[in-house]
Amino acid sequence: MKIYIDGTFTSEGDAKISVFDHGLLYGDGVFEGIRFYSGGVYKLPEHIARLYDSAKAIHLDIGISQDEMIEATLATIRENELHDGYIRLVVTRGAGGLGLNPFLCEKASVIIIASRIQLYPEEKYTNGLKMATCSTRRPAPAALSPSVKSLNYLNNVMAKVEAINAGGDEGLMLNEQGYVAECTGDNIFVIKGRCISTPPVSAGALPGITRGAIFDIAVSLGRPVREEMFTRYEIYTADECFLTGTAAEVIPAVELDGRLIGDGKPGPITAECMKLFKDSTISCATPVYT
Repeated sequence: MKIYIDGTFTSEGDAKISVFDHGLLYGDGVFEGIRFYSGGVYKLPEHIARLYDSAKAIHLDIGISQDEMIEATLATIRENELHDGYIRLVVTRGAGGLGLNPFLCEKASVIIIASRIQLYPEEKYTNGLKMATCSTRRPAPAALSPSVKSLNYLNNVMAKVEAINAGGDEGLMLNEQGYVAECTGDNIFVIKGRCISTPPVSAGALPGITRGAIFDIAVSLGRPVREEMFTRYEIYTADECFLTGTAAEVIPAVELDGRLIGDGKPGPITAECMKLFKDSTISCATPVYT
């Protein structure tokens, strides 16, 4: 495997960053997870735009243009001769001192990894996930905007530990007011009757790229998505539930805290969304090999 680091491709065993890098020392940086299918990168410009928005929000100068980042991403896939897989694009503040001052870091570092990923086994897409509510809460927007995909994911990691220890495939995270925010790595949607709902960004949800795709898909189905605050009650009593994320794609959730959602099986609207999302991964792609 060849890793892109600051304009150079390096073998996996030789890929290194400084021990003084602020990304390592303080989680000071941003990232994107991006999928590619059949030689096309799904919604690449949208992912890159979000990366640069996250960087701007934390006052991080990436040092190259968005067009240059797009080309570096495509080049990394080509260098590894892949057609289907996952990109992890990381931008760190770069090497600096042992203090918090980010302005002592002279230059940001760009790292691009192209590999394969399977977040959940295929049976989970057929039968659905079990979720467990986590006591670890999402940080308040006043502490760190949920729109920033920062390298500091300890909050999500601790929630994931809780979910696994509770026997769940995924953990449901609430905000400080007790409203549903998102899962540890995915956005969440609930369906009641003909209505599809998801928490707003203000509740602590990341504005996911796949989440946005579902908004478009729902319109095509004549079922626009409502962004609204809701509690676990709305999940317990929903007809269907599904999660979305770049790595997870669209996956049904059939249980929360030991309570079956609907009849405990993936529902028909979820199935439609899964199919149409798969279709969109080809139609909304940037070609890697031209």
